[in-house]
Amino acid sequence: MRQVSKSQFKARALELFRQVEVSGEPVIVTDKGRPVIEVRRYRTDHRSPLERLRGSVLELVDPFEPVD
Repeated sequence: MRQVSKSQFKARALELFRQVEVSGEPVIVTDKGRPVIEVRRYRTDHRSPLERLRGSVLELVDPFEPVD
């Protein structure tokens, strides 16, 4: 993954946006060497909210039991 500092991002934001849009590869923006923001291509999800949740909810038999 490509990393750029905040100052580099500020100076080249439009260019970086275009690169992410074309390549699909995300860019990590850093502050003093620490990653703080990830810029990535937006993907639409055409499924309904119920379809997105299908299979993600678990049944809890006893919700007050300790978790392992």
